[in-house]
Amino acid sequence: PLETNPRPSSVFPAGVFLIPYLLIVIVGGIPIFFLEIALGQFMKAGSINVWNIAPLFKGLGFASMVIVFFCNTYYIMVLAWGFYYLIKSFSSTLPWSTCDNEWNTPSCIEIFHHQDCKNGSLANTTVGNSNMTCADLADARSPIIEFWEHKVLNISSGLDEPGKLNWELMLCLMAVWVLVYFCVWKGVKSTGKIVYFTATFPYVVLIILLVRGVTLPGAYDGIMYYIKPDWSKLEEAQVWIDAGTQIFFSYAIGLGALTALGSYNRFNNDCYKDAFVLALINSGTSFFAGFVVFSILGFMAAEQGVDISQVAESGPGLAFIAYPKAVSLMPVAPLWAALFFFMLLLLGLDSQFVGVEGFVTGILDLIPGKHYHRYKREIAVAICCLLCFIIDLSMVTQVSWKGGMYVFQLFDYYSASGMTLLWQAFWECIVVAWVYGADRFMDDVARMIGYRPFPWMKWCWSFITPCVCIGIFLFHLVNYKPLTYNNVYVYPWWGEVIGWCLALSSMLCIPTTVLYKLFRARGTFKERWAHLTSPVWGAHHLEYMAPDVKALSPLSPGTDDNKVIIFESVM
Repeated sequence: PLETNPRPSSVFPAGVFLIPYLLIVIVGGIPIFFLEIALGQFMKAGSINVWNIAPLFKGLGFASMVIVFFCNTYYIMVLAWGFYYLIKSFSSTLPWSTCDNEWNTPSCIEIFHHQDCKNGSLANTTVGNSNMTCADLADARSPIIEFWEHKVLNISSGLDEPGKLNWELMLCLMAVWVLVYFCVWKGVKSTGKIVYFTATFPYVVLIILLVRGVTLPGAYDGIMYYIKPDWSKLEEAQVWIDAGTQIFFSYAIGLGALTALGSYNRFNNDCYKDAFVLALINSGTSFFAGFVVFSILGFMAAEQGVDISQVAESGPGLAFIAYPKAVSLMPVAPLWAALFFFMLLLLGLDSQFVGVEGFVTGILDLIPGKHYHRYKREIAVAICCLLCFIIDLSMVTQVSWKGGMYVFQLFDYYSASGMTLLWQAFWECIVVAWVYGADRFMDDVARMIGYRPFPWMKWCWSFITPCVCIGIFLFHLVNYKPLTYNNVYVYPWWGEVIGWCLALSSMLCIPTTVLYKLFRARGTFKERWAHLTSPVWGAHHLEYMAPDVKALSPLSPGTDDNKVIIFESVM
């Protein structure tokens, strides 16, 4: 629930958003989520070699590697911001709760005294202990928003003005990359134990924040805004686009991480049941967390005398505005702030090392077994982390109106969400259902889990999900608008060109690889197609296909920790 929102558009009330959200979960999210885990479990390979099931389309693996690399690169900034807030929490007074700091502006006000300004004749009356009048309240700013915008993000004028390096944020970024490295360098077995704590601890903090949130004035209005449907919004294409892209991003679909983690499962693990349980936990937790967010946003809207939609822009900043505001209103605020941002850091680290694990697993699969090196995994992880850190330096400068936020949003909007994930999911369904064969794969799944999944999955892979993916994809193109930040700053043309290059760098991997392999092969087109779409089986498949196999549990080592890791990556 604390993951970044892949779409920086306006916030839709969940009452209307929930309808397309649930529909797309049923026809798109769960079927592809199950497909990727089952495919990884069946092929016992990472995001690239898993497509040995149809080698002609190995470009899907390369595309997912590009996407997850970009995702690893920019998602780490959420951890850096969280770590920065965690450090700032260790003070007697939270720095985002007062207006007497060097980064605050004259418009900052700690308490909005709207009750004193209800009479229109009091427009020139001084509000509270500040020097502001009732007429100035319209432009007043909360200290939590000013801390986020002026201190953390460090405002400058535009994308074309890099500005200076934010050394505090750079050190936080370096620290979290070091933590990620030591979480990943030995593989999933070394990190599988800690997620038992990190998967349950967030619920304790969220419940405490919810109890505090619903007791605040204005919380009821915020919750009603969250759950009351506005049926007219269903006519807007953007609602359906946001629902589809949000599901694909939050379910980690198309990133290759699910296939990589699925490959660590036992061959006869019941991944079908896991897919439904994890999807329910994922969406249920997000829905529950929404009550926490909107109860606080309702209070902030009542406090500032504005509509809820105007309190804060959507996107990653929401977690650094609503939640810090909540903890600042609690007794012993620094303690609760430290606990919350420690929780955020743990959740983010788990998600991050899952992404890095997916990328590194795919890379190591490409290295032939004869080129064995004792420390090849440690070296691969180090190179990956170092390269991402160098790119991340562009996000800790005063670049753009919100510091590195514009670079962050450029990656977020184009590289690892939206159209790229829809394109990836569409081709995954086509390859499995129409090239390898939906019935054939259902038979493979039945051999793994001991029973045949409900035919709905096959229908989704073959018809429904590809239509949903390509439909939302086309909706996205038709309704495309130039990228803006907070509806104020419009990206320059060259910024959008960079964004499209990020998107096409993964999307073009699929057709490019198909054409390359077809041209390099020999024989007629039919012979080339037959050869390039014939699966390349692994050693465990030979035992699986033997008719006299009695037990398959010893085929591949695995523990229940792998299920927990997949669960944590989804959160």
